[in-house]
Amino acid sequence: MIRPAGEGDVSAILAITNDAILNSTAMYSYEPLTLAEQAAWLADKRAGGWPVLVADDGSGCLGFATFGPFRTRPAYARTVEHSVYVAGHAHGRGLGGLLMTALIEEAQRRGLHAMIGGVDSSNAGSLAFHAGLGFVEVGRMREVGWKFGRWLDLVFVEKLLEDQ
Repeated sequence: MIRPAGEGDVSAILAITNDAILNSTAMYSYEPLTLAEQAAWLADKRAGGWPVLVADDGSGCLGFATFGPFRTRPAYARTVEHSVYVAGHAHGRGLGGLLMTALIEEAQRRGLHAMIGGVDSSNAGSLAFHAGLGFVEVGRMREVGWKFGRWLDLVFVEKLLEDQ
């Protein structure tokens, strides 16, 4: 089931986020977040009117997806940047696709025009996942991130939402 995130999901979202920070290049951060920081993140998303959706199979949050501003200038108001993460033990169950489908539908319902994602170039699975959802590569920035002792390339993918 895909549903809006609640305060009871913060611990699971934190575990998923911290796993991505500590064990992957999916998130270009170094330090794990605290429970208070993750709770503040959810509160900020809600205060800004931004969706945070979770995948829940009855045992609790197994993944989450959200979007927010791509850039702050007014001309970008109908473009958003998204994030989607699924707990490692829940990979391969289609939860990411369910989350993203619901997130895309929410963006379309709001009359948004474009959704952007930033994906590490070495994450072939995420790039294929996004391509399967109709995202196309629109830019590649070489060596803009540094993690695990190596330079990382960032790929921007985009999906136009109108008339689809």
